[in-house]
Amino acid sequence: MYPTYQNYTIVDSQHVKNLQDMKKKSSKAHCAVDYAFQRIGGKYKGRILWVLKDGFLRYGELKRAVVGITPKMLTQTLKELESDELISRKVYLEVPPRVEYALTPTGKELIPVIKQMRAWGERQMSLK
Repeated sequence: MYPTYQNYTIVDSQHVKNLQDMKKKSSKAHCAVDYAFQRIGGKYKGRILWVLKDGFLRYGELKRAVVGITPKMLTQTLKELESDELISRKVYLEVPPRVEYALTPTGKELIPVIKQMRAWGERQMSLK
């Protein structure tokens, strides 16, 4: 096994990758609704997709548009959305580097759904 030091196990990067792969496999969708919410669920994914509906935005613009998100969480969420092929990331070889994010065709398919969810949310908020 792996050596330990005061209750911490020392592992190599391949072992960590295997654990991450196992975690991904264990979150297999049980139905189409589960699959959809695994892709767009969470506090920020829907908001990021919504602000990208009108075109591409740079990282700083996204940070300003999504109120309350930390830089770490924004970066992580953008990586997840890119991994799920809902957004694309275009890097320009400039100094300073410029990166633009935009919806993919798959991401654009979600905009009508998010629009309906927004209308539902507005109706529910007006009742309170």
